[in-house]
Amino acid sequence: MTKWNRDSLPDLSGRTYVITGANSGLGLATAQALAGAGGRVVLTGRNPDKLRDSMELIRAQEPVAEPESVILDLASLASIRAGAAEIRDRVGLIDVLINNAGVMGTPHRTTADGFEMQMGTNHLGHFALTGLLLPDLPHHDSDSRVVTVASLAHRGARVHPEDLHFEDRAYSSWLAYGQSKMANLLFTHELAKRAAAAGWSLRAIAVHPGFSATNLFSSGPSIASTPVGRAGNMVVETVLSQSAEDGALPTLYAACAPDAESGEYYGPDGLFEIRGTPTVARRSSAATDDEVAEELWQVSEAETGVVYDFAD
Repeated sequence: MTKWNRDSLPDLSGRTYVITGANSGLGLATAQALAGAGGRVVLTGRNPDKLRDSMELIRAQEPVAEPESVILDLASLASIRAGAAEIRDRVGLIDVLINNAGVMGTPHRTTADGFEMQMGTNHLGHFALTGLLLPDLPHHDSDSRVVTVASLAHRGARVHPEDLHFEDRAYSSWLAYGQSKMANLLFTHELAKRAAAAGWSLRAIAVHPGFSATNLFSSGPSIASTPVGRAGNMVVETVLSQSAEDGALPTLYAACAPDAESGEYYGPDGLFEIRGTPTVARRSSAATDDEVAEELWQVSEAETGVVYDFAD
């Protein structure tokens, strides 16, 4: 694979991209790049003021861009259903859905529907949204894609479909985060498999940004709640991380590159995949476990009430 960067983006005129968590960090950097290449971008997030600021920033940097926004809180199934309905009514067909939003390393909390916050937001919220928007992602003779942002943190993690919410285990914020990111990979694996079995052209692709300096790292983990923790985070970010613009490159590659393959996983090509340009990333064998992926899918449909229909 040749070195790939923002300048590698093709003309995206006529293509529509829906991006979750697009009000900051990787999501905003992704939206800016797509809009700059001519794409129609729909930013989703839970904070209307931040979404408005993000759209103004995109317009200022990309004068021809006309970004749109939809309020959508992935920690609430009611909000997801309302947001998906608005997207379907106002946007119409979607070329690429980018499941980018996420929370990381949070203390034990639950979503509006009683799900553990990280699993509920990072996986179940995106599972529900993707299923609700599936009819608007063209299935045949098209280049429609679902891109889901996972993490290096999936390595060493395991998904426990019978106990997604740590009801029978002692809670660990980092075990919960790793499990949610492993769920992102298993979801992508299963979606790619089911779409192919249905004869669809839809591509399901997973990515990770390496180690990027975004507010997910600086404000998400509980360690960032102390002055010492914040100072430590700043040092680590300065020494090891890459910018949000560079961290967004694997997502942009998966969303736009002609040779991005369904079922694949992309990340930075540098040492330990921390930074660099997009390439095929390493994933643990558990990330392609067919049995666990199938079980997680069934549990996800049951818990969200969103049942995928792969019939034409």
